Amino acid sequence: MKRKYNVGIVGIGAVGTQMVKVLRDRNFPVNELRVMARSERYEKIAGERVHVIPASAEAFDGLDFAFFAGTEGAKGASQVYGWDAAKKGVVVIDNGGDYRMDPRVPLVVPEVNGAVLKKKHANFIANPNCSTIIALMALGPLHKAIGIKRFVVSTYQSVSGTGQNAINELDQQARDFAKGKKLKAEAYPYQIAFNVIPQIGGQKDDMPGYTTEEAKMLFETRKILGSKTIKVSATCVRVPVFYGHAESINIEFKRKTTPDEVRRILKKASGVKVMDDPEKNIYPIPLRTTETDDVEVGRIRFDDSVKNGIALFVCGNNIRKGAALNAVQIAEYMIKS
Repeated sequence: MKRKYNVGIVGIGAVGTQMVKVLRDRNFPVNELRVMARSERYEKIAGERVHVIPASAEAFDGLDFAFFAGTEGAKGASQVYGWDAAKKGVVVIDNGGDYRMDPRVPLVVPEVNGAVLKKKHANFIANPNCSTIIALMALGPLHKAIGIKRFVVSTYQSVSGTGQNAINELDQQARDFAKGKKLKAEAYPYQIAFNVIPQIGGQKDDMPGYTTEEAKMLFETRKILGSKTIKVSATCVRVPVFYGHAESINIEFKRKTTPDEVRRILKKASGVKVMDDPEKNIYPIPLRTTETDDVEVGRIRFDDSVKNGIALFVCGNNIRKGAALNAVQIAEYMIKS
């Protein structure tokens, strides 16, 4: 990284704010940073005053990278500006879900399939869904070494995956509960404080009974791992946690393996930290991921309900590795390669 780059960030919510922080934390070689949103204003991020300019087609002129920071389900910005910016030579890295399954667009977790960035593409790269990223940080190296036939995953997803409004709502509900006040629910159909909600996203029309979030785990996994045969069954649940997604995963491998082999593989995997000593209360927890970018993996054990089965538990920071950090790592990978 010898030269410096002009960088744009579109959106300044929970993910956009983290993108600014990640760029600074990792000393990304920024020459100019343009932060865009619907209206001009100043925002305070990590103690610094940041000038936000209105998004427009002209605002992308001269940029090398443009990060679209929309949270899950937020539509619009990359549809309006993304492809025109890419045609100008700007590398667009989109956190939204609009183009993940587009055949023109690589869907990338750098530690897992970063090599696809070396192939010809249209200057438009997609960030996977946060739950997919966190799962595949563990499953990617295991698939490469052993081969995965099928997995069943139950996710426990924090409210920050919905956005700042949901973070504020959980905080307010907890305060109101402590004061004996009636709790108001707006971000979700039910109160999230002291509750869990087994629905994330809308219903997937062509997968009866499954939500759009659950479908992403299947289709994004297949695209990233380059396998059309992996079977996935997902249940996605919203839990009253501010940051950090947790996932319980039961894997059916193509051949026999052991918990010790799985640990050895994961200990060598970049961006993964094995936390697996339950007798000493050592296992992944969402709270700790607010302080680290690694995806934690633990509770590694045999799953005797299927042939060649292993069960494990993973946790990761959905706003950083599940969104902002992964996007910046994509840009770093492209610069280095």
